[in-house]
Parts: sequence; structure tokens; C-alpha cells
Amino acid sequence: MPQISTRHAISTIPENLSTEEWLQRLGEALRDLRLSRNQGQAELASRAGVGRSALQNLEQGRANLTTLVRVVRALGREDWLASLRMQATINPLHLRHPVQPRQRASRKPHGHEKG
Repeated sequence: MPQISTRHAISTIPENLSTEEWLQRLGEALRDLRLSRNQGQAELASRAGVGRSALQNLEQGRANLTTLVRVVRALGREDWLASLRMQATINPLHLRHPVQPRQRASRKPHGHEKG
């Protein structure tokens, strides 16, 4: 399966971009992937079940979430969507050893004994 060109690879985008810049880069990456597969906009839009103008808007950085998901799926890149899911993290409190239940009573300290 062809990969996105390195010019617009999602993994190489700096983290400090504005929302508009993210949308622009995402649209460019999708366009590059479509072109690398030699697909026209009309063909991909049809496969994705969206209008050609919706695809054009997406590629120009004017994203619609439904269009984005449909186009990504039509391109066979569900892995992009799956990478957005929350990753399980380790809670440091779960790493400590559980407290064992008491097996017996402790000796009473001196001075508290009846005698």
C-alpha cells in the first residue's frame, strides 16, 4: 500500500501548528495519498459516499468530520483513525503491592497490659 509522501506525512507535522494549519496539512496529505493511488476526486468521492465538492473542501483544509472518516476509510487507512483511540496508561497507584490482609493481631505495647 503506498504511503503518504514525506512532504506531508502526518507524523512529521510540528506539534505547535494552529488548527487551520493542521487542517491544511491533513487535506494536503489526503490529496497526496489520493494522487499516489492515481485516483481522481470524483472516483474517490464516489467510493467514499461523499460529494466531490465535500472532498475538495476536505483537501483544501475545510474539514467535515463525517467526510474525513468516509474518505480515510475509502482510502483504506483506518489505521489513521485507530491511532486516535485512547492509549491505556499505567496508573502508578496500581503498581504498588497490594496490602495483605492481617493474619494475626500484633502484640500490645508495654504499658497497656492489665496486670
